[in-house]
This record gives sequence, structure tokens and C-alpha cells, in this order.
Amino acid sequence: MKAMQVKHFGDPPALVDIPKPKPGPGQVLIKIFSCGLNFADLLMLKGTYQELPPLPFTLGMEVAGEVVELGPNVNYPAIGSRIAVFGGNGGLAEFGLFSADLCINIPESMTFDVASAFQVAYSTSHVALDYRAKLQPNENLLVLGAAGGVGLTAVEIGKVLGANVIAAARGPEKLAIAKKAGATHLIDTDKDDLRKIVKELGGADVVYDPVGGEQFKSALRASNPEARLLTIGFASGDIPQIPANHLLVKNINIIGFYWGGYQKFKPSVISNSLIKLFELYVDGKIQPHISDTVELENTESGLDLLRSRASTGKVTVRTNRAQK
Repeated sequence: MKAMQVKHFGDPPALVDIPKPKPGPGQVLIKIFSCGLNFADLLMLKGTYQELPPLPFTLGMEVAGEVVELGPNVNYPAIGSRIAVFGGNGGLAEFGLFSADLCINIPESMTFDVASAFQVAYSTSHVALDYRAKLQPNENLLVLGAAGGVGLTAVEIGKVLGANVIAAARGPEKLAIAKKAGATHLIDTDKDDLRKIVKELGGADVVYDPVGGEQFKSALRASNPEARLLTIGFASGDIPQIPANHLLVKNINIIGFYWGGYQKFKPSVISNSLIKLFELYVDGKIQPHISDTVELENTESGLDLLRSRASTGKVTVRTNRAQK
């Protein structure tokens, strides 16, 4: 079978032929139809991600496909089930082994492409805003990087939760996508004064920040007393230093958030989130935005879209051409 493997940190992934694996106890073999790309994949390539498998490994965190073989004493999910799974790696391949406990049945109305773009981005925003920040109706939610893979889902989830969503992104094209997703106010970070505009809109009660850098600093200064600032990531490459005196004076909470961590110490948070999100999808209240889809052999071009921030929403990779 074909797989996109990382052999050396810092090098592009290589398309290789490797034997199709056999599932062991607690595992299922999935015929993978689609794999969603994430910023974390770029960090894995560089060897700087917080959780790294031993080399060589197959890249790709979140997949959707069909169960084709069960390991010993595994009864669920059944062979033929359409499932999504976050495996951490192993997704950019024609087949993959995953823990049966992590597999989630996907709605019949959901395509494999959508399912592979759904888990990390939507559940990151849902758990961050609902479970961690406890976003309330009519609060002002400021979303930085609002047209990116997770930022766009934060706009949608914020709208579903009843917030006034302020979307910050680079350029009119990206802002138009954020507006379509439900943003009520738009800030062009290429030219607008983010702090000034947010203050004029009444300040931020919750900040969703996958960017870091100067935008984080501006958002902090535009935050209201008792605001909650979610640190989702640092796509700018700049990890901001937080002035603790600002937190003290305005009683501000900085909330660290790593979605993958819940799989280890509290997996029910993720499973409950995904159940709710699938309900929202079936009801038509959220609609994943996939800006680009590439074939397995063109994975590097998909990764380049993430590196350059040229994509809006998610980038997916089709690992088997025939889809259901």
C-alpha cells in the first residue's frame, strides 16, 4: 500500500510502498478515503510537535474511511462501518491501524472528505469555547485567524452559542468567508487597528487565539474585565510573553488549551463534543468549509497551502480515489 512517510525531521514526506498492516488486539484496519491536514502536521515534519512517534512514521492525524478488518476480540465498530478517527498519525495512507475505542460512526449524510475535516477543527473550537471558556449568549467573541482551519469553526460555533462574533483575518477575501460563517463584525489585520476597533465594539469577553504574536497583545489590551483568553496555537511563530500585571488589574483569565490532551486524561470531553457536533451538522447548523482537496501523491502541495496560509478552512487529502 502507499503511504506518505516522514523519514528524517526537516525533510518533505516521501511517498513509499509498505506492507498493509494486520490489526492486533484492540485495533481495526481502516481503508482510508480522506485525511485532514493540520498545522500540527507541519510541526511534526520539523520535529517540534509536543508528541512525536519514532521515525519513520506515516503523517496524518485525522482520517475518515471504512472498517475492513477487526483485531482479535474486537466487536465494534463492525466491518463496513463508515467511521472517523483521530489517531495522531498514520492517516496519509491507503490503509491504517487505529484503536477501536477511538472510532466514531459518522452520519450517513456526511462525506468522507467532510468527516476528515471535521474532528480536530470543530471539536477544538467547541470544547474551547463551550467547555473551557464557557462562552455565554450575547458576549463578544474575538476570533483571531478567523478564516483558517480552526478559526473559521470558532466563528461558526460562536454563532451557534449566541455570541457576537468579531472576526479578525487578513484581507477582504478571507473576511468574506468569515462573514458567511456567521461573523457580525470584521477586522482586516493587514490594515485595521485591531485594539481600537474591538474597544469601540464594546471590548472582548472571550478571545480565541490560534495566532499569537502582536495580535495576542492587541487582543489582551482590548479585553474586558473578567475576559477569558484561549491560547489555541501560535501560527505566527511568535509565542507572546504575557504581562501578568494586566491579568491582575482586569481580572483576566488566560486559558491554555490543547485538544489532543483530553484524549489521554479526559476522553469523554471529546466524545461528548463530537456527538453534539454531529447533531449540529445533521441539523444544518454547521457546515465545514474545505478550501482545497489534493490526492495522496500531491500531499506536499497541500502542506504548502498551510505553510503559506493560502488556504481558508481545511485542506484534505484523498488517499483512495473511490469514495462513498
